[in-house]
Amino acid sequence: MTKKMPVISLKDVSKTYSLPFGDVKALKNVYLDIMQGDFVAIMGPSGSGKSTMLNLVGSLDVPTSGSLFIDGTDIKKLTDQELTSLRRDTIGFIFQQFNLIPLLTVKENVEYPYIMKYRHADNEGRCEELLFRVGLTDQMLHHKPTELSGGQQQRVAIARALVNNPKILLCDEPTGNLDSKTGAQVMELLSELNEQGKTVIMVTHDQNIAEYAKRQIVLKDGEIV
Repeated sequence: MTKKMPVISLKDVSKTYSLPFGDVKALKNVYLDIMQGDFVAIMGPSGSGKSTMLNLVGSLDVPTSGSLFIDGTDIKKLTDQELTSLRRDTIGFIFQQFNLIPLLTVKENVEYPYIMKYRHADNEGRCEELLFRVGLTDQMLHHKPTELSGGQQQRVAIARALVNNPKILLCDEPTGNLDSKTGAQVMELLSELNEQGKTVIMVTHDQNIAEYAKRQIVLKDGEIV
């Protein structure tokens, strides 16, 4: 039987930032394996290293020491262009602030990363299919993001994250700007996507939201406790 490989693996990973008042070690010798199909909540107080871990796992940054493998690839060995391709093709990002482009319609926001990957418009209806799947209506496809509620904007952001069929969904406080009812609806949607095989990694400070995950990882002073 072939041994399953982690989709994300941190091996003795540390991250140090050099600041005018001295070096700050944001992560310290972290070991962590995340398997395909996991749903992991990363928790911890402010300054614990959550944002640093999120940036590393999202290949937005590289470790100062140690090795970080994403989908079997050591990211420290990749060029900037290869890192960009890895993010585009392997990871779907969902942010607290939604990060939708205000001048584009809902459909155009979802289609944008698709065009970046395939160099042509979506002629197969994938964007519409995903938007309908996350609960938007045909009429909403032509609205601008500011014409939607916060919950609807987050659903657009989830559809955008899914458009290139990533293995990993990386969620940064995905319910942080939502009321509790809408936040629960978004979490049910993320849980459903996880049940369908997506690996979900979520940073949250909310214990109720963390309960949706299969695993909870707590950081304190740059270490897993």
